[in-house]
Amino acid sequence: MAYDDGFRRTEAVQAVTARVLGSTGAELTAVYVPAEADGVLQLAEMVGGSGVPYGLPMSYPLSGNSPVATAFRSGTALWLGPAELAEYDLTGAADSADTDPWDGAGKPPADVSLGVLPLGGSVRRLGCLVVMDKATDAFDADRRHLLELHADQVAAGLEAVAARVMAQTERRSLLGPGLDTLRGGAFTLILRTGRMDADAQVLELFGIAPEEFDRRVETLLERTVPDDVPALMSIVEPGGLPGSGQQLSIRIRRPNGELHWLSLRCRVLVGADGAPERMLGVVADASYLRPTADEVSIVQRLSAALAGATTIRDVSRVVVAALRAPLAAERVAVAELEADRFVVSVLDPPEPGAWPAAWRSDWRSEWPDAACHSMPTLESVLRSGHVALWPPGAALEADLAGIGPGGLAVLPLPAEGRIVGVCLIGWEEDHHFGPEERSLLTATAGLVGQALVRAHAMDAGHELATMLQRSLLPRKLPSLPGGVAVARYLPATMGLEVGGDWYDVIPLSDGRIALVIGDVEGHSAGAATIMGQMRTAIRAYAVEGHPPDVVIAHANRLLLGMETDLFATCCYVDLDVEEGIAWFVRAGHLPPLLRLPDGGTEELVVEGGPPLGVAEDAEFPLTEVGLAPGTVLALLTDGLAESASLPLEDGLRRVRAALAAADPADAGELADALLGGAKRRDDDVAVLVLRYDGMRVRPTRARWTVWRLPDAVMHARRFTGRTLRSWGVTEEQDVALLVVSELVTNAIAHTQGEVRLDLTLSADRLRVGVNDASPRSPVKPASVDWESTGGRGLLLVEAMSASWGSVPLSGGKQVWSEIALEPGERLGSAESPGAADGPRSGEEVR
Repeated sequence: MAYDDGFRRTEAVQAVTARVLGSTGAELTAVYVPAEADGVLQLAEMVGGSGVPYGLPMSYPLSGNSPVATAFRSGTALWLGPAELAEYDLTGAADSADTDPWDGAGKPPADVSLGVLPLGGSVRRLGCLVVMDKATDAFDADRRHLLELHADQVAAGLEAVAARVMAQTERRSLLGPGLDTLRGGAFTLILRTGRMDADAQVLELFGIAPEEFDRRVETLLERTVPDDVPALMSIVEPGGLPGSGQQLSIRIRRPNGELHWLSLRCRVLVGADGAPERMLGVVADASYLRPTADEVSIVQRLSAALAGATTIRDVSRVVVAALRAPLAAERVAVAELEADRFVVSVLDPPEPGAWPAAWRSDWRSEWPDAACHSMPTLESVLRSGHVALWPPGAALEADLAGIGPGGLAVLPLPAEGRIVGVCLIGWEEDHHFGPEERSLLTATAGLVGQALVRAHAMDAGHELATMLQRSLLPRKLPSLPGGVAVARYLPATMGLEVGGDWYDVIPLSDGRIALVIGDVEGHSAGAATIMGQMRTAIRAYAVEGHPPDVVIAHANRLLLGMETDLFATCCYVDLDVEEGIAWFVRAGHLPPLLRLPDGGTEELVVEGGPPLGVAEDAEFPLTEVGLAPGTVLALLTDGLAESASLPLEDGLRRVRAALAAADPADAGELADALLGGAKRRDDDVAVLVLRYDGMRVRPTRARWTVWRLPDAVMHARRFTGRTLRSWGVTEEQDVALLVVSELVTNAIAHTQGEVRLDLTLSADRLRVGVNDASPRSPVKPASVDWESTGGRGLLLVEAMSASWGSVPLSGGKQVWSEIALEPGERLGSAESPGAADGPRSGEEVR
């Protein structure tokens, strides 16, 4: 059976093994590795104490009955006393020049014990560590732990040399001072008291004279670089200890100021109560972890590229180009930290589907962002300011684990004493971080942070425009019954990069929604300001309940009254989701586009009026269009369909072709397909897409006009009871009657004019609405005295309702309450309310 460890035999292997074996405390220590010839384990290095009268063979056959071959094949450590040794063949290979290592005795002395530990894992077996001691029972539990840690240390040295040998053409470059000084020591730490026993080699590594060591662990921690202390302390926390075969690399600063790499392997032993009791560990010189020429060149290239990056996006793209390929990472994200949100400047790969939900849920523009509070682990890393590395399978929140299931690196980007951003690097396959990688990433983080600050200073106008634009557009679009709406916004890449394009989705009453898209003339902060005012005004007019043409007429008069010469185009859609009827109003804007359920597309013929802000007496006619379930409605601004090199007609044909080819199952991907891949834009681009699915179960409604009579509340309760019984709602009937009583009483007592009661039953909710002619919203009292005879109505409504509130209507308002229904309560009867009692005055059912 042949084993291949993947690297050539060199003097470097002997250099590693010779320097790391000096602290085992044994009479004889050796390392065997697979020979270039198949089927043989050869002696790479042997270290023995003075006066040892025996040695070990130069090689062992893999198929033989030696302890070395047995441990290598099985992957299990052997601890052999004199009696167990007698069962093995210890003479080595037949052709060995030293067939009798026991000084002519033919067998080891009777007081010798032998430990044989395999090096490496089952996938890549590197060899065996052999420890011989002159005692019949030399390996107690603590010593076995330490020797296993030493074996891991030796394996790490061999793996590091293997990587260097594979990467270097000059073999002599491996024999520098880094490998020549490799050595190790052992320590024992009592966790309860912090008292520590460390051998002379550990103290030498930390630069502490034996007579000056006070046996306090704090003395060693004082020499550790502050950035590495949190990782060092985490190993005594539950679940914090690195897994078997992994090492923790730290940097210490010696008294002369020299910075030095050390590698640490340890085990925490628990007491009878399960609490951590002692730590056993080995520390070794890790000079071989110094940056290679390749790593230094990466930092140099990154530094040179960042010097020429003048915008935040340029900086982010340089980071991706410099790190993703050398680190073989699948994902790289760079985000700025603004208040409580991460504003992403670059995601690579750029496809939204390659990233977890939090990083693409607000993918409305070139500024996707995510909330800090949704990822507390990431927020904690930014507070600490230290690079964090998570191995495969780490327990992270889904939005972080999805970036790097095989390993995740988080780099806080520091500059001027604060954290200005974060870089996330994720691997799909299992990725184990080497100490040199941590050093590289730490150096990179500092460079990128400084570059971000420089880009902010050099691009202040762009950043101001970006913040203004982002604050004026909706952060999220609402969830809609019977459809899905998504929006995309891309700023112009020329000039100040701020314009007047906007979009909005407005939930209205009675199962209706409004969709708006518009464009204010020009590219300036003034255009963006007018855009924000127009968006707010149209939303307010729509929520008040005005018809679409009235909403646009009011917006036109508002813009004419502003102190501006700018005009705006707009397309407004009022959609009845239940019926699928849409009313369009167009004010100088591009016509809407439809994708029909069969995949065909059409440009809607919508009669239009002039742009807003042009004529005070302008008319804005309505166009009614029926939408079938499965229809996609696309509203866009002219930046997508027209440019200096693209006529409008050709641009609309291109958009229609993309609309026809896209899959409507994912509205977000469809909107991305409409944007195309253009990188340079002379104008802003806004797209609003609605996929109309229709209502599976239409809400059922009933209305009652409340007459102002002494027993008006009683009649309203009777109407409500009849209606709910006909609908099959029984469990929540008492709650609904109480809410109706309080809302009707308030309307009659505190308003004048008509009062109307509206009942709406949806799949899982009952909505009670009471309309009156007063525009004043009800005010819930902060407290009610026990002796008061009123003032508790709204408190009762709040207590009984899943939600409640007030919305303005034309000249008045509606106070509403929603009551959650039990899962079993569904529409149980098609009878009209009051069928058993005959018709009642004031009833209207539909």
